[in-house]
Amino acid sequence: MGGLAAAAGTAALARDELARLWWRVPGVDKPRKPGEVDYTGARWLAASDANWRRADRPADFRIDMVVVHVTQGDLASAVKAFQDPGHRAATHYIVGQDGKVTQMIRELDVAYHAGNRDYNERSIGIEHEGFVDRPEDFTHAMYESSARLTARICARYDIPVDREHIIGHVEVPGTDHTDPGPHWDWDRYMKLVRRARTAAQA
Repeated sequence: MGGLAAAAGTAALARDELARLWWRVPGVDKPRKPGEVDYTGARWLAASDANWRRADRPADFRIDMVVVHVTQGDLASAVKAFQDPGHRAATHYIVGQDGKVTQMIRELDVAYHAGNRDYNERSIGIEHEGFVDRPEDFTHAMYESSARLTARICARYDIPVDREHIIGHVEVPGTDHTDPGPHWDWDRYMKLVRRARTAAQA
């Protein structure tokens, strides 16, 4: 019986692996709905195809991290950059100072946002409208909205709500970026994420 169970388990794992590999075959696309978002209430504005690559996460790459960015500009300039094929970078989400969320890349796809291939493959990137040297740009509405978004991502992929798994762009190995900068209130943000995560479980 034990041998049969082990064989059945091995067969199931083999099927899962084949399913993961299937979506990585060139020319094979997972069915998608145009304009579909992963976060309820987000508006969809597609990033240029040059700024991300198609994937089937978490089947082909696990998602175990959220990377916090700051746009170094306003929302419109960030959207314009991410829709520019020459920019070669974009995040999955942008959170505005008014708290509104824009999604530009599906979570199942790999966004070029972290400047590190491994981190790109395993993370969701969230930009925040503003400048790193202007603490007033980080509004209450932004913190609250971003925390709810991050909490939902953590719930979806079973990501621990801690500073090992919710990091700033500056913490990505090999990057030369400094965002979210010294004025980003990590203590406040993490408390809000934990609160939102707990509320989602209730």
